[in-house]
Amino acid sequence: MAKIKITVVKKVSNKELYGDNPPLTLTEVPVCPRLEVGQEFVFDPSQFPQGMCPWAYADIQRDITHLRWGGSFPWIKEKNATLSCCSDGSRPVIFKIELLEP
Repeated sequence: MAKIKITVVKKVSNKELYGDNPPLTLTEVPVCPRLEVGQEFVFDPSQFPQGMCPWAYADIQRDITHLRWGGSFPWIKEKNATLSCCSDGSRPVIFKIELLEP
């Protein structure tokens, strides 16, 4: 089974998203505390990547599956890769997903 590499490329703060006027009162934690920029996860998709945020993984899993089954993202020039993000509306994390062995 093909291996997948997930790399954390950006953590977006709630200040970047909303400036000084967020639509709801947010906590004092402005960015995701679970993951770090540059952190990598290389794994076989039949297992959950150790150390990965379960919420984020659930959000990006459809893009992982799309790549594994030969899908492409026409707006991405690199083959077998895409960008995806978690759905945390107050401090999202953006990931680069790569199929290592197509």
